[in-house]
Amino acid sequence: MLRTQGLTQRYGKHTALQSLTMQLSAGQFTALLGPNGAGKSTLFQVLTGLFAADEGEVEVAGHSLRHAATAALRHIGVVFQQMSLDLDLSIRRNLLFQADLHGLPRRLALQRIEAGCARLNLEPKLDRKVRELSGGNRRKVELVRAWLHEPRVMLMDEATVGLDPKSRRDLLAAIRADVRERGTCVLWATHWVEEAEAADRVLVLHKGSLLADGTPAEVAQALGGPTLEAGFIQRTT
Repeated sequence: MLRTQGLTQRYGKHTALQSLTMQLSAGQFTALLGPNGAGKSTLFQVLTGLFAADEGEVEVAGHSLRHAATAALRHIGVVFQQMSLDLDLSIRRNLLFQADLHGLPRRLALQRIEAGCARLNLEPKLDRKVRELSGGNRRKVELVRAWLHEPRVMLMDEATVGLDPKSRRDLLAAIRADVRERGTCVLWATHWVEEAEAADRVLVLHKGSLLADGTPAEVAQALGGPTLEAGFIQRTT
């Protein structure tokens, strides 16, 4: 569902991604675990077309991001690390704006907005301005927004940074439910080992390269630690 081959991104003399190759499947929750500065956000910027990689290829649902960007990006939903909602618009108006960008018919857009907000207990707040919401509820709005066009690939870039434990748990649970119900392919970037431990698969990124790839137990063994956390700390500090 999502494939990279030899992906390399440089900033002057600094190499942020080094020949990164991976393949992710439908119906799989994959954690991209790495310390700050590992290259996670750079990878997401390349995967979403914000940056064009210096070398390598990206395919989304069989479409080349380089040669068929519109077709590839149609299958991607994304929640970036930095909040990107209009604080002075209501939840409903923020979501309608996104639906219009995707060309969704108004009736279908309203149905999906109501269904998504009901799923995350946001429906009573639909007409409240975003600035009146807690950080956790703002993240939920961003998740509903990312779901509107029913993408097959969900990219979550450090989406729980700054959230309280309950909000983090709720967001993870919503994503895991989407994987089960729609068979989405999720790439969840994090530096929290506890989030990675709940994933189907873990990719460990360090200094732009993959250190390990497998189940949490397999990755812990590959990193040489008794636990995923111990191995991660040992190999990335």
